[in-house]
Amino acid sequence: MNGFSLGGFAIVSIASLAALAVVQAVTFVIGRRVGRWAVVDVAWGPGFAVVAAVGLLVGNGDTARALLLFVLTSVWGLRLGLHIARESRGKGEDPRYEDMLERAGGGTTATVIRKIFLTQGAAQWFVSLPLQVSAAAGPTTGLGTVVAALGVAAWLVGFVFEAVGDLQLSRFKADPGNRGKIMDRGLWAWTRHPNYFGDAAVWWGLWAIAASAWPGVLTVVSPLVMTYFLVFATGARLLERSMEKRPGYRDYQQRTSFFVPLPPRRGE
Repeated sequence: MNGFSLGGFAIVSIASLAALAVVQAVTFVIGRRVGRWAVVDVAWGPGFAVVAAVGLLVGNGDTARALLLFVLTSVWGLRLGLHIARESRGKGEDPRYEDMLERAGGGTTATVIRKIFLTQGAAQWFVSLPLQVSAAAGPTTGLGTVVAALGVAAWLVGFVFEAVGDLQLSRFKADPGNRGKIMDRGLWAWTRHPNYFGDAAVWWGLWAIAASAWPGVLTVVSPLVMTYFLVFATGARLLERSMEKRPGYRDYQQRTSFFVPLPPRRGE
């Protein structure tokens, strides 16, 4: 195959939507059984791995690129899912979902499905558009190979920031001597949100790999939406509003970059 197959994309897209519906349905059943709708967060990363697998299995595009995207997406998504599962084990419902359902008028089954599971499934499908389009595109050639290499580099930087940042924070919280303190060490001295920055970099990297073959570049809206959510909607800004109430956090904000890593301003 040398070009983009619209029919191939339609098959991948529909199959991805069906696979994500299964993922969300299974997660809903698990959430009802354990009494915590926050389990939907565990399925966030693995859901993208499922889409990448669909692209590899049923897509008629370049197999080498589909395999690369599957490996990178799976490594990122499964690590994230396991991390969230470990961090949330034994805890109660996430206040975000309690507030969301309360504002929606209660936690009826229909409301839970509509506000949480359908919303997340739709978001996964949309954000994964670079994976879907790439699965129906021709081989990466010429300048595209450079773009793909840059994408792998961006993914690697993002994965390191997200994984190392999560590990550093988990170890910090596990130390009783750090109770009440602000995490400002390691990567957290360079950015107040290394995990969110890493997540964004991962998705810009995956998009660049998809953009290495036409028309993958047109899916740029997907990493833009992901970055918007990570920074403004459900990510960094939302977390900051609660963290600002903690003693010492204002000082931390003054000396540490908000999102993009920068050298810490220790002298200020």
